Amino acid sequence: MMGTRSGQLWPTLLQLVLLPVVSAFTPSLDSDFTFTLPAGHKECFFQPMPRQASLEIEYQVLDGAGLDIDFYITSPKGETLISEQRKSDGVHTVDTEEGDYMFCFDNSFSTISEKVIFFELILDNMGEQAQDQDDWKKYITGTDTLDMKLEDILESIDNIKSRLSKSVHLQNLLKAFEARDRNIQESNFDRVNFWSLVNLGVMVVVSAIQVYMLKSLFEEKRKSRT
Repeated sequence: MMGTRSGQLWPTLLQLVLLPVVSAFTPSLDSDFTFTLPAGHKECFFQPMPRQASLEIEYQVLDGAGLDIDFYITSPKGETLISEQRKSDGVHTVDTEEGDYMFCFDNSFSTISEKVIFFELILDNMGEQAQDQDDWKKYITGTDTLDMKLEDILESIDNIKSRLSKSVHLQNLLKAFEARDRNIQESNFDRVNFWSLVNLGVMVVVSAIQVYMLKSLFEEKRKSRT
């Protein structure tokens, strides 16, 4: 009887485990973007936020002359919360009120060089995810006899999700750092090659002028003897 009862509980237990897994991983609260900002242009993005949430923005300039950009964040009331000029990277966290937040990257000070910019948004305490995770509880009945509570399973799944989100966040940062370092190395490589060619050309021209001057001296001596 115990074996039969255990076999009947396993399908129900799997369904109850899969339900919080789907509800925990469906909403995506983190996002990252990479875009090219032309010279003399400004690009703005909007993010709707609820009250008493957290908006974290991290950005890096991956490529472009100077590796710098102007950045600012504006509240739904039109107030400038954060303003930075000629920065290569930055991390900012804002406690939000309800409305649309605007954050802009400004490259209008540059007239020649375009910039490649990476930024990541991390949204906390959005409220929707917690409400979705609590909906599954009203469908569960008769689970008091289980050795492991479903709340413990959900807590474990949330811990796994948070650690996976941190891993993805760190991997994105490492990818951004790697792309930035690679662009700097390629720029330095091109600069070294350019000035090496310039020095080589100068040396060839100087050598040709020296040979010509020495040859002209010997020719003048021959003419004077004749």
